[in-house]
Amino acid sequence: MADKVQFDLVSPERQLRSEAVDMIVVPGTEGDFGVLPGHAPVISTVRPGVLEIFQGTTVSDRIYITGGIAEVSNDRCTVLADEAVPVADLDRAKLDVRIKAAEERLAASKTDGEQYTANTTIAILRELLATAR
Repeated sequence: MADKVQFDLVSPERQLRSEAVDMIVVPGTEGDFGVLPGHAPVISTVRPGVLEIFQGTTVSDRIYITGGIAEVSNDRCTVLADEAVPVADLDRAKLDVRIKAAEERLAASKTDGEQYTANTTIAILRELLATAR
């Protein structure tokens, strides 16, 4: 598998993907980074964004992740995602409903913690909605 990278995507609930790929582009907190065979070892935090999986020179799949950690070695990339949703599965109408509910929670929030949680949820949902378009 020297010409491929073993890619594993894991969420708190289960392993979502395990496959050999040509390249993965990860939305790192310091910027997006591509992982090819022979990559130097690195551990990075992952920001909310789209993870792209390449087979050949074509993006074979796009997955929105809400954050997490990526561990890269010579021939392996493991992403431990807080939450992951294939971009193709995003439903704009459902996201609009979730945004409205989060905005209502924000309006009703009484503590800084509740406001922070609601604002974070709204930001992630809006980014998901933008990704779905």
